[in-house]
Amino acid sequence: MDGLHIVANLYRCRGDARYLTDADALRRFCFDTIGDSGLAILGDLFHQFPGGGGVTGCVVLAESHVAVHTWPELEGVTLDVYVCNYTRDNSARARTVVDEFVALFAPEDVVRHDVPRDRQHMYEHLNGDFGFFIRSSKLLGARKTRFQELEVHESPQFGKLFRLDGCFMTSEKEEFVYHECMIHPAATAHPAPKKALIIGGGDGGAAEELLKHPSVERVTLVELDGEVIETAKRHFGAVHRGVFDHPRLELIVDDGMKFLAETAERFDLIVLDLPDPIGPASALYEEPFFRHCRRALASGGAVTLHIGPPWSKPERVRQHAERLANVFPIVRPFTVYVPLYGTLYAMAVCSDALDPLTVTAAELDKRLAKRGVGERSYYNGAVHHALFALPNFVRELTAATERPRIVPRGRVAGSK
Repeated sequence: MDGLHIVANLYRCRGDARYLTDADALRRFCFDTIGDSGLAILGDLFHQFPGGGGVTGCVVLAESHVAVHTWPELEGVTLDVYVCNYTRDNSARARTVVDEFVALFAPEDVVRHDVPRDRQHMYEHLNGDFGFFIRSSKLLGARKTRFQELEVHESPQFGKLFRLDGCFMTSEKEEFVYHECMIHPAATAHPAPKKALIIGGGDGGAAEELLKHPSVERVTLVELDGEVIETAKRHFGAVHRGVFDHPRLELIVDDGMKFLAETAERFDLIVLDLPDPIGPASALYEEPFFRHCRRALASGGAVTLHIGPPWSKPERVRQHAERLANVFPIVRPFTVYVPLYGTLYAMAVCSDALDPLTVTAAELDKRLAKRGVGERSYYNGAVHHALFALPNFVRELTAATERPRIVPRGRVAGSK
């Protein structure tokens, strides 16, 4: 139902103090203000708490309600105003009522939220103080798998989008930003990648980008949650473009950590297309796992992964950069703004020998053309070098990767 819901907290009120403790005075003010706004009053109930306590009151409207509660001991007031907009738009009337309350109580501080009731806003908190929302026009599917909460939404901004455990994963309209930057900097810098491994990536976007490189003979995709793959097949053809039926794709539904610990294969490219390091996924960002990745690299191969958002999780970026620097001789961080993630994201290419900065923009464009790597909406030779041009604050966060070092391969538990 179309409508507007306004909730507000008023702190350290410096207006006429009698309205905090006088139910009759507050009731008269409500009636006058609501009447003047043009909203229709149907009834009311006000109660004054004894001993100089506050007042709680509610006015029932033809359009819905106005509720108010005062806290004289805290010099505070809470407001709750809702109007439906079924036969006319009452939003301005509701805002007028709230503005009149604010003028009456003259608070030093106000926390206010105007919430459209006919719109589903999906919020993602990037940290405790920073986040963003995307509007969903329709929930297409939601379920709890063995491993996580899965949602598919239709959205006006990004088309179909995919969420896992309340975090945005991919969408139809902007997936190329993330997937092209995750894949092509390492794949194009490599002279001729033949075997590639993707851990995660159940939406198929990373595999689809990898298979644009004709030298790639096989891509092995190891996804923990088979229901992610089935959801992608059903809803996200615009992301994977039929890659699950590609003859050069080997699909394995299994634990990626277990696979890497046990495999004797060597890969030219390893792509860690993972969820954020929360809960069980955090082990996939630890040094032991990175050492398994290094052991599974062929000579001249590279690992590519995201290492976190520098604005909202700077310590995560710093920690991951340090761990990677303890494992790989070459770690090249880069950044890209990912629209669906609402912020700048840091990624990295890691290797024993492959340095993506040693290939010129002209050579990269030449390779892309020679290989016939088409349908790119983001990546090219100039963008490649722009990605690795780090802002100073990101340089500081990833300073561990700039130190000259020799990192012996060694052996890890479970290696063959």
